[in-house]
Amino acid sequence: MSSLELKIPPPVVALLLATLMWLTTFVAPSLALPFGFRLGVALVLVCIGQGISISGMVAFRRAKTTVNPIKASAASSLVTLGVYRFTRNPMYLGLLLTLLAWAVYLSSPPAVLWILAYVLYISRFQILPEERVLLSLFGAEYATYQGQVRRWL
Repeated sequence: MSSLELKIPPPVVALLLATLMWLTTFVAPSLALPFGFRLGVALVLVCIGQGISISGMVAFRRAKTTVNPIKASAASSLVTLGVYRFTRNPMYLGLLLTLLAWAVYLSSPPAVLWILAYVLYISRFQILPEERVLLSLFGAEYATYQGQVRRWL
């Protein structure tokens, strides 16, 4: 299974799972929630999620390090400021909130299971391999950071 590590860009994973969430609505019942409510909650969640993701990318750009999740070994600095004081993975957290927004918009409780699949996949095939690379690059500095800031939230 290690052949999947750091291979599929997380936005591609999220898009695939968003498609599966949509397909789920054809085989499982949806909640009868008013459209305006669903849309409002979804917009709030997607704005928060994308804001978190973008702030993570901006922090990486300011530090002049790679934002490419497939090339973790190209990291030139350890970013611990800004949104990285609250989560070690703001870009993945932002995608998670965007998927949650999609589930709310679809008003499909079974679609939430695909969000769990996202968390499990990203944790196993993206975050854990990145953490190994960052430990090898930044050693004790990264280990200390891991002890201070949670992986997701």
